[in-house]
Amino acid sequence: MSERMILSLILKAVENIPLIEKGDDIAEIIFKNAPDIADKDIIVIASTIVSKSLGLTFLESDIIPGAEAERIAAANGKDPRFVQAILDESIEVFTETPFMLVRNKNGHVCINAGIDASNVGGDFLLTLPEKPDRYAAAIGKAIEEKSGKKISVIITDTNGRAFKEGQTNVAVGLYNIKPIRQWIGEKDLYGKVLEISEEAVVDEIAGAANLIMGEGGDGVPAVIVSGLNLYTDEPVSVTEMYREKEKDLILRGLLELKEK
Repeated sequence: MSERMILSLILKAVENIPLIEKGDDIAEIIFKNAPDIADKDIIVIASTIVSKSLGLTFLESDIIPGAEAERIAAANGKDPRFVQAILDESIEVFTETPFMLVRNKNGHVCINAGIDASNVGGDFLLTLPEKPDRYAAAIGKAIEEKSGKKISVIITDTNGRAFKEGQTNVAVGLYNIKPIRQWIGEKDLYGKVLEISEEAVVDEIAGAANLIMGEGGDGVPAVIVSGLNLYTDEPVSVTEMYREKEKDLILRGLLELKEK
C-alpha cells in the first residue's frame, strides 16, 4: 500500500474559542480547546484571529488619502480612505477598477490587499499579518511545546478565483508542511510518467477546513485536520506557491491592459 494513500480524513472544529483581542495567546487558546491533538495533525487557523491578536486593526476615518487614492476612488466608486489603505498594504496594483487586485506586502495576490471588515467589530478594518509564515511557526512551535506533539500549521484567508464565482479558503502562512506536493516523475494508472502535475495541497486543506470554519458569526476560526501524511520538519514557505510574474499569463495581461 502506498504511504500516500489516505484511509480517512477527519476535520474537527476547535470549539469555544473566544472573541480574540490584541495580546491574546492564540497557541494557548487552541491548545486548551484541542486536548486530543495528535502527532502529524494539521491546525488550520483563520488569519483574522492572528491579525486581531497582533492588533492589526485600524479605523478608515483615520486614513488620509493621497492623490493616487483620490484618482482611483473616483474611478471605482470606493472611499478614497479605503483605497489609500489598500495602497499602503500593496507593493503592486494589477487592476484599479471595478475592484483593486493587488500584490500585498507578503507577495500574495488578492482583492483589496486582504483588508477585511467582517468579524472585526465596530467600524474597524483588519489587515493581514506581515510575514505570516513567521506567525504560523511561532504558533506551531508553542503548541508543540505545550502538547509534546509534532504538528503543522496553515494560516488561511478567503480568496476569489479567476474564471469562477464564489470564494474559497487559501493558505497564506505555513509551518511544517510543504505547500506543493510534486507528482512529477510518478506514474499514472496506465504507467505514463507524469511531467507537470503539482498539487497545491495546502490550498486544498484550507478549502476543506473552510467547510467547517464558515464565514458568518457562527463560524469557528480553527480546525484540526487528521489523517494526512504531510508533516515535514524542513524549512517551508507559502511563497513557494507564488508563480513568478514573468510566467503568469493572467497578471501579464492585466498589466498590459493597465498600461494601455
